[in-house]
Amino acid sequence: MYSKSTRWLALALVVLSLGATSCSDLTLQPQSQITSGNIFSDPASYQAFLAKLYAGLAVTGQDGPAGNPDINGIDEGFSQYVRGYWQLQELPTDEAIIGWGDTGLPELNTQTWSASNPFTTAMYARIFYQIALANEFLRQTTDAQLATRGTSAALSTQVAGFRAEARFLRALSYYHAVDLFGNVPIVDENFDLAKLPVQSTRTEVFTFVETELKAIRSALPATSSGNYYGRASQAAVDMTLAHLYLNAKVWSGTDRPTDALASASAAIAAGSSLDANFGRVFAADNNASPEMIFSVPFDGIRTRTYGGTTYLIHASVGDNMDPATAGIDGGWYGLRLRPEAVDRFAADDQRASQIATSGRTKTIASIGSSNNGYALLKFRNVTSAGKVGSNLTFPDTDYPMYRLADAYLIYAEAVLRGGGGSRATALNYVNAIRRRNGAADITDAQLTLPFILDERSRELLWEGFRRQDLIRFGSFSSAGVWTWKGNVAAGKVTEAFRDLYPIPANELSANPTLKQNPGY
Repeated sequence: MYSKSTRWLALALVVLSLGATSCSDLTLQPQSQITSGNIFSDPASYQAFLAKLYAGLAVTGQDGPAGNPDINGIDEGFSQYVRGYWQLQELPTDEAIIGWGDTGLPELNTQTWSASNPFTTAMYARIFYQIALANEFLRQTTDAQLATRGTSAALSTQVAGFRAEARFLRALSYYHAVDLFGNVPIVDENFDLAKLPVQSTRTEVFTFVETELKAIRSALPATSSGNYYGRASQAAVDMTLAHLYLNAKVWSGTDRPTDALASASAAIAAGSSLDANFGRVFAADNNASPEMIFSVPFDGIRTRTYGGTTYLIHASVGDNMDPATAGIDGGWYGLRLRPEAVDRFAADDQRASQIATSGRTKTIASIGSSNNGYALLKFRNVTSAGKVGSNLTFPDTDYPMYRLADAYLIYAEAVLRGGGGSRATALNYVNAIRRRNGAADITDAQLTLPFILDERSRELLWEGFRRQDLIRFGSFSSAGVWTWKGNVAAGKVTEAFRDLYPIPANELSANPTLKQNPGY
């Protein structure tokens, strides 16, 4: 599943009922007779187990697209990792809105969610499901465990690299956890599974992620290219660290712009380049884009899911829009742009060409009216050469979690926040991004932090960064007003505690050692 041409790992349908629990509420489905004593009798099982860790970012269960889910208590498609993360980062912001009335979605649109919101609950469970699987892999691949199985020296060396990848994926999930939920339990492979996990502070979680990423970096390949496409790399570590440090003041109380700049610089130096074809970055052949640093691969044959880019593409199409334009068999009449996002684009900015206006109003008088709000056809199941993907329902389009333009903008922001570096280089990076899409160069005087916040929205629109960015700039909850924020058509400020999502109510009930985030 990691490359459109070379798939070194089969999409593992490995059933892991090896005591891999983390959250007290988490249920791993389905149960099986596979045990730690027999699962690794075949050396290929190590690869299969690692494949399951990567697949956890893309698929939702053992069958796909539905019918045998990893996470219970919610529609299986709703539980998908990228879909859950994207919704929590985009729907409460000035970029996206969804017209569906499913329980919990309207509250994400309007920043009125409660501790029992099913989407925040599912994301919490998905994060800790990933962490639980990573921990079990690490428990089963220690030197001692490998020795008891008579593992060859060559395979042991290979497994050591797999362990670094598993630690990256665990750190990535903890990075998402510290951002979304703040104070969460740190559970590693040495945790006593007979005990309830104890909550750690946000600063402690931040430090755990930083320490893990720095410890594994040298054990990973330089980039996620070739046979390593979609897998952990030093550049992927650098991008995660860059985001971690950029948000350090919010998450740990200490500003770290110098470290953010250094990590972004390392990611830039790894060798990616801006794709001259901006559309290819979001097309069905985006695995070939030179801009990708770390992606979640999707494939119409092997990773069928109602989340990920299946959701982003189908839900963006509706009304008088032709689904064939997006390379799909039908629209879901859901996602639209909020007008504030539309207004950030100048007339010469070709990134705005992805916005569909025909038959639609820019204003959103009614959230439930699918033609209220312009549509965004950023992600498409069509290649850069115009060829439709392998499946009209499940796209081949990968999700770009990290790409070079993001690294450029992190560098520029870090410079402006006093992180050192070169202001001239920052200006060149920003203008390179704008020039690619026909937007006019800016001057040094125009390079300001408010400009960077707006440019991140223009360049990274609907890529899962907006909530994080607005919080870092102090404009998500108690400052900043946009359409339908606070469940008011004109918008209003909301409570500052909404900068964090609640610890799910069912987690608190099951584990009395956990404390709820303030305000819920």
